[in-house]
Amino acid sequence: MAQIITLESLLAPAAPPTSSAASGCTASACGSSQAPSGMDPAVWERVKDHPCYAEEAHHYFARMHVAVAPACNIQCNYCNRKYDCANESRPGVVSEKLTPDQAVRKVVAVANAVPQLSVLGVAGPGDAVYDWRHTRETFERVQAAIPDLRLCLSTNGLALPDHVEAIAAMGVDHVTITINFIDPEIGARIHPWIFFNHQRHTGVEAARILHERQMLGLEMLVARGILAKVNSVMIPGINDEHLAEVNRVVTQKGAFLHNIMPLISDPAHGTAFGLFGQRGPTPAELKALQDRLAGGANLMRHCRQCRADAVGLLGEDRGQEFNLDQLPAEAAYDPAARATYRDLVAETRGEHAAHRDAARDDVAAMDAPAVLVAVATRGGGRINEHFGHAKEFQVYEVSPEGIRFTAHRRVEQYCQGGWGEDATLEGVLATLAGIACVLVAKIGDCPRQSLEDAGIAASQDHAYDWIESGIAAWYAQRYRSTVRLTA
Repeated sequence: MAQIITLESLLAPAAPPTSSAASGCTASACGSSQAPSGMDPAVWERVKDHPCYAEEAHHYFARMHVAVAPACNIQCNYCNRKYDCANESRPGVVSEKLTPDQAVRKVVAVANAVPQLSVLGVAGPGDAVYDWRHTRETFERVQAAIPDLRLCLSTNGLALPDHVEAIAAMGVDHVTITINFIDPEIGARIHPWIFFNHQRHTGVEAARILHERQMLGLEMLVARGILAKVNSVMIPGINDEHLAEVNRVVTQKGAFLHNIMPLISDPAHGTAFGLFGQRGPTPAELKALQDRLAGGANLMRHCRQCRADAVGLLGEDRGQEFNLDQLPAEAAYDPAARATYRDLVAETRGEHAAHRDAARDDVAAMDAPAVLVAVATRGGGRINEHFGHAKEFQVYEVSPEGIRFTAHRRVEQYCQGGWGEDATLEGVLATLAGIACVLVAKIGDCPRQSLEDAGIAASQDHAYDWIESGIAAWYAQRYRSTVRLTA
């Protein structure tokens, strides 16, 4: 079984803080539980430990999906569900389907081994609401075993209005609806058929029914105080321009978050879009759309498009460590490790917030352009991953306006068995196009030179610093001659 990961192991060995806010910070002094500006403190209490609903939380807390809902009532041209696959990282894919009994056994094992766990979700591999009997039984049994886990689910929305009352009664207060269109003509190009009221519907008629049910479900969730996140798949040439209208409508109806995800369309996955050659958006196209929609519903930019059996922090998947044949036949839940971890996070968040604020003030003093910085991190809000071990880079935009997370970029791990692969490095360089600097805990001379040849700076000078502090320090060094003069 996996070794327990603590917050201390994520952060150590941490170098002494270098920011101007380094000293005298405690959780209480820095307000670790304070809501972000403009957010109702009561809402913040509901999202602050949910890694999908609060960007800051994904540095500290893990989610778990249990694959108990294989049945689905619509067909999407970007989806091909696989039930015995360990090699693909995308929604609809699982290594093994679970019964509610098996799911509870697995959740207890994960909760004992992964103290970061804060959320249990059902995201398929079909539809969590259409397959409601399995979802409901799983949630009821997990609530009895581990009452402090937050529960959430994902749905296409077609069956949602029929189950909102039951969802609310169970205390499920985070629901994600995938909404890709408002115009049924566009929807018919994405969803070829639905199954509703014991009939199969196709084309524009199917899209019209799906749209009406999604809007009704969203309105019902909001009316009951359930936090609704809307996922939309960005499909160039089909709904990319239309997503502005989707954002306007779901914002008007009270969606808490809007998550615009890039289409995954590798032909090897066997999806209709993949086989037809429909391309996905580039990182620059996705960012441009997200930037254009700023000011509507809050935008989620840190989504990892997780498998339906994902386990761990966003950006990692430890699901293969917890296959059924690896689990004890019976295990009692021990809350001690998770309680200790939450206490550590409460202390750490205050320190992190102080350094984040100081970094914001530092970059505000610069007269410099906006640039993108990629960070290698294992979590905890620190620059704490070796370049060669990174499976993704978190991308931040830094300018005098501040430092904000914009995206993640997945890469194939460069270093395998102690050796770097040239072909892999070429792919990493392509993925990092447009990045000004990569901040890492450590990097070898060869990849550093390759990055520099590609016009990308690489630095290990800020290893184990807070991410925002390291970015601000690099930015100040890079543009140190452009500090604004003040009276």
